[in-house]
Amino acid sequence: MGDPAGVGGEITLTAWLARRASGPVFVALDDPDRLAALARMLGLDVPIREVASAAEAVAVFADALPVLPVRLAVPAIPGRTDPANASAVIRSIADAAKLAMRGEVGGVVTNPINKAALYEAGFAHPGHTEFLAELTGSTDQPVMMLACPELRVVPVTVHASLRRAIAMLDTQAIVTVTRITAAALQRDFGIARPRLAIAGLNPHAGEQGALGEEETTIIAPAIAALRAEGLDVSGPWPPDTMFTVAARARYDVAICMYHDQALIPLKTIDMHHGVNITLGLSIVRTSPDHGTAFDIAGRGIADPSSLIAALDLAAVLAASRARAVRIEA
Repeated sequence: MGDPAGVGGEITLTAWLARRASGPVFVALDDPDRLAALARMLGLDVPIREVASAAEAVAVFADALPVLPVRLAVPAIPGRTDPANASAVIRSIADAAKLAMRGEVGGVVTNPINKAALYEAGFAHPGHTEFLAELTGSTDQPVMMLACPELRVVPVTVHASLRRAIAMLDTQAIVTVTRITAAALQRDFGIARPRLAIAGLNPHAGEQGALGEEETTIIAPAIAALRAEGLDVSGPWPPDTMFTVAARARYDVAICMYHDQALIPLKTIDMHHGVNITLGLSIVRTSPDHGTAFDIAGRGIADPSSLIAALDLAAVLAASRARAVRIEA
């Protein structure tokens, strides 16, 4: 569902219009009355069909958007989030996770949420990722990957100020995130021997200590440990040159030290097709790489490209994971 006051509803409608003939088949966990009203308001020819199970979506999808009902407490007003609807937002996430854990769906694609509204309603998690980790009983640390056709990036530290992110950085954090990433690339992306490029932290990757010591004291020991485990790891790479076309051809993922070091190049390369993927979960989870966009909600101009990319990639990852399970069996 995402925040019902954001663009999640309208991009769900337009994603169905774009994929109704080709798939992948998906079912929306949302308020069907809200989606129907939104379709009418935006002039979108999207029939809404309530279903009782995810399995029913396959027969329905070509003719109507299948919806497993999650009723809102109060009507949603585009651009104006309401904490009264937080329980429905939370339930939609929890129900989707249960469907994936039971194998009734191949994965979960989450629309953008407004964390402040959820916090006001008592939500105790930093965001989707941590909530899904708890719901699925994950024993691994959840790891955020952003991907587009030209680049995959994983930040070691995520939603923290730059000062705090640097303070949080340590060798073990880099090792843990890189291990989880390597395993996900093998299982979910079908890359038998993934190539992992580790970014430096400082300009010119520290210039042999002249511009910073973290490469020598923190990052290099992590690289040595990962290589000792047999992983194909390179670095530390100077952050200002590792995202060129030629450099990107030499690795499958860039392990970055902080949020913006990872997200700025990816969003610059392909803002509209970026997908957020949570690694380390027992289920497949993707999401659009943008926020609620309250400023344009309800105007019919939201671009569904990132959601469509998230749906397509979730289907690919689910199929790859299923193949891996069959091979292991």
